[in-house]
Amino acid sequence: MTRKTDDRCVSTRHGLAGRLLAAAAMTIAAAGPAALPAMAAGISGDVVRIGVVNDQSGPLSDLAGAGSVVAAGLAVEDFKALAPSLKVEIVAADHQNKADIGVEVVRKWYESDGVDMVVDVGNSAVALAVQSIARERNKLVVYAAVGTTDITGSQCSPTGLAWLHDNYNLVSGPIRRLVAQGQDKWFFIAADYAFGQNMVKESESALKAAGGTSTGAVFHPLGTTDYASFLLQAQSSGADVIAFANAGAQLVTSMKQWNEFGMSTGPQRAVAELMFLTDIHGMGLETAQGLTGVTAWYWDLNDGTRAFAQRFFDRHGAMPTAPQASVYSAVLHYLKAVAATGTDETGRVVAHMRATPVDDIYAPGARLRADNKLVHDFYLVQVKQPGALDKPWAYYNVLETIPAAYAYRPLSESDCSLVTAAGK
Repeated sequence: MTRKTDDRCVSTRHGLAGRLLAAAAMTIAAAGPAALPAMAAGISGDVVRIGVVNDQSGPLSDLAGAGSVVAAGLAVEDFKALAPSLKVEIVAADHQNKADIGVEVVRKWYESDGVDMVVDVGNSAVALAVQSIARERNKLVVYAAVGTTDITGSQCSPTGLAWLHDNYNLVSGPIRRLVAQGQDKWFFIAADYAFGQNMVKESESALKAAGGTSTGAVFHPLGTTDYASFLLQAQSSGADVIAFANAGAQLVTSMKQWNEFGMSTGPQRAVAELMFLTDIHGMGLETAQGLTGVTAWYWDLNDGTRAFAQRFFDRHGAMPTAPQASVYSAVLHYLKAVAATGTDETGRVVAHMRATPVDDIYAPGARLRADNKLVHDFYLVQVKQPGALDKPWAYYNVLETIPAAYAYRPLSESDCSLVTAAGK
């Protein structure tokens, strides 16, 4: 049955999200017969407990939310074939995009509820707060849609792993590409919390390196529904490119209003610095057509990703986003490490995760590097024209693959203490 971890968690008695959480939060058996004797002695409480914490009800819920819980459940199912006897339990909570709620939930999970690993988080401000708790308790946390570069930079931790992306990955490639095409003056409309602030900082740094300039930035509160004043400031900025450093429902609403104000037919180009499949679905191709962005994963890349996506769709009613696919990958890789080491002790499990390449539909062959980033390829994508959609949810044209070697800030420029300690 569903474990209720906090009074502010999403109710499992109401709505689709509740039903999905209830289904995914069952205790699921999983681990290898040959490994069972060693693991029985090495697993605290004889159960591996995984906590999915994210926005389950607000502006970031479509891109992760209950779908991340479904993805974690699929990972546990796939682990069964490798190790069918170890008990694995998934618990879930809604942090409501509030750092204090996220910290309260995760602290209770670690200290009272026997949670071994936390995954997703999906909000930079919450992630920075959770990072401190995980470091203090020597517990593992794996981040999906967390953009701030501080997580694996100035505030990196031995127990905090970044599985999806950071703001450097998202902005550096598109900025270099567009500046080279002559679109060198940029203005930013950004969410006013750690993610948006960090994304503008990274963007302005990348612009300067590429020979471009920033004409300014304006920040809006999380959850804003009226973007008129922000769009008017952008329109009068003289910029070639208006970059949206927001996500989820915020991007959907701001782009709809961009079209309503006739800015889509003006001289300025809109760029979504963080764009998810569910955002395109929410705004529709008429609004989203032509938008470019960078993604770590796309469900329609190959036969393997399409097969996983269909399984996910059958449970969730939508194709998986990159964050949801990364949650699947992180949970599966973690459980394989637990089986291989015969323990849920954080240090030994993380060491094995680091030593072993990822082997799944998300990022085959990817490895963790010294700053705890999972290093993998990215894809520059563009949203299709409405008449070019050949099947539901196949919204992207993949323009190019950005190889892992070019997608990440060089370790030589890292301010992560783990990199210094490793002598990199």
